[in-house]
Amino acid sequence: MNDAPDAIADREWRLIREDVHSGAMQMALDEVAAETAAAGGPRTVRVYSWKPSCLSLGYGQDPETVDWDYCEREGIDVTRRPTGGGGIYHDNYGDVAYSIVAPKAELPGDLMDCYHLLCKPILDAIRSVGVDVDFVEDDMPVIWHPACYLRALHPAHDMVAEGRKVAGNAQYRRRDAVIQHGSLTYSVDAETHLGVHEGHDVTPEEFRERVVGIDELADVSREAFVEELESTLADFVEAEEGSWTDDELDKARQRVEEKYDTDDWVRRNPQSKSA
Repeated sequence: MNDAPDAIADREWRLIREDVHSGAMQMALDEVAAETAAAGGPRTVRVYSWKPSCLSLGYGQDPETVDWDYCEREGIDVTRRPTGGGGIYHDNYGDVAYSIVAPKAELPGDLMDCYHLLCKPILDAIRSVGVDVDFVEDDMPVIWHPACYLRALHPAHDMVAEGRKVAGNAQYRRRDAVIQHGSLTYSVDAETHLGVHEGHDVTPEEFRERVVGIDELADVSREAFVEELESTLADFVEAEEGSWTDDELDKARQRVEEKYDTDDWVRRNPQSKSA
């Protein structure tokens, strides 16, 4: 039985199980999924991971905060998200990502209401493996602003377990669709998460005081956790298992070439208005 309101529960939803692509391709697929939903096609819930591991920059983030030499040396991709916030290192093993995509008219117009609706299956999935997680309530001040996990935490979309951040979520609203995506930390690699950034003096110990992995809090394998997240997302909207169409994949590859894998997008001046 789903917990979604009728406006989204009685629609066609597909679940795309953990999908492994480059960071640029993942961002392009979110965008294409929004176009599909807005055009009357299926809405999408999906789980995905990044290969190679990737640093995703927030929409307005200054590229000077990236240690480009480190990323190149370590074989780490860099792309830029359409959502705000700071940079997130998405380790191929330690990070589990998801997105939920639906027409704008079918979701709450109030941002907080929309977050709390679409974050419910995420909280449920983490709780189902034995982790006591909830939205942050207490003030947690900024440690280093360019890194998303070290920013001040926000009760709308930052989730904590045992006082440390375990998941972050973000939304962007197109004219006709909403995309919510998020990063769930299965396992923490503090050294690399800090290494991809330039211009800070944060230690790995300080990072671990702010961020925790699900593997530290529950005896659950990554595979089992991913399966639980997929199941919870599917149950939330009664989604049928599905896949990308050839046309969607072609569009996404073109979007990668034209946007998400270009220097004009990834290394653009943060004051630029281009999208």
